[in-house]
Amino acid sequence: MTARSTLGTTAAKTRTFRLAAVAAVAVAGSMLLTACGDQTNSTKPEGGQSSGVSTKAPLFSKLPADIQKAGVIKVGTDASYAPMEFTEGEKIVGVDPDIAKALSKQLGVDFKFTSGTFDGLITSIYTGRQDLIMSSMTDNKKRQEGLDDSGKKIGKGIDFVDYFSSGVSLLVKKGNPQGVNSLDDLCGKTVAVQRGTIYEDTFKAQAAKCGDKKLTIQAFDTDAEAQTRVKAGGAVADLNDYPVASYIAKTSGGGNDFEVTGNQSDVGLFGIGVSKDKTQLRDAIKEALDAAIKDGTYAQALKTWNVEDSAVKQATVNAGK
Repeated sequence: MTARSTLGTTAAKTRTFRLAAVAAVAVAGSMLLTACGDQTNSTKPEGGQSSGVSTKAPLFSKLPADIQKAGVIKVGTDASYAPMEFTEGEKIVGVDPDIAKALSKQLGVDFKFTSGTFDGLITSIYTGRQDLIMSSMTDNKKRQEGLDDSGKKIGKGIDFVDYFSSGVSLLVKKGNPQGVNSLDDLCGKTVAVQRGTIYEDTFKAQAAKCGDKKLTIQAFDTDAEAQTRVKAGGAVADLNDYPVASYIAKTSGGGNDFEVTGNQSDVGLFGIGVSKDKTQLRDAIKEALDAAIKDGTYAQALKTWNVEDSAVKQATVNAGK
């Protein structure tokens, strides 16, 4: 499990993060294969991540003909997940857009990001509205196979090019007034979480362990809403990827709203999602990522946001568990 890790209907090592990157922003976490509506019907900002088409780029010829012709790879994201992807004015910025710039250099086409709700991202791939997902999405077998938590087939699934690793942490109110240091400390309490994420799944599993000492789960459309609930004292904890939880704790309210507690768990891989019908595009993205790792532009993208220790050594396909 990890990062924005939910399935179809359903983050690790110590890291330091740039504190002055941007003013505090809403963040989210999840990984879903739900049959929700297409998230690309969004009024949120869009972001282009390169400077134009270059047929002389090293890997341009590896791309499918339609993308060569269009000169654009359409990317779906939920830009509310600093430092991974978030909005700054009218632009989508963060780790993922910077990695996309490195890929663009290799492929010679623009990466055009469109932001919407996380739980509609896989649907946007199914419908062809987007070519890729870059949204801190955890690669796992259920997503690959299009299964829900019960193992029921709800879609054809998607492929992943794995590019980042992360673990998850609990986010609590500053001062940790309820003394929460582990999932077991949540029994008998109320937690808040973004709906449809693997974090919600983790809380549900913990609720089952709590038994009669009921764990109440309040699920919200966005992680920003879950954070607000914790800040107001209506819930004792939220759950998020460590890079994101740490960023929130260091930036929200000037560092006075939240803190990260307990040990990180559930280390896993983030993947760039692509339709199973687009194997040529998938393989081109993998080759571009390997090239970016080799030439150092991938490492530079991570260094910009102080997440170097989440780097992968090479691109893999569907390596998530």
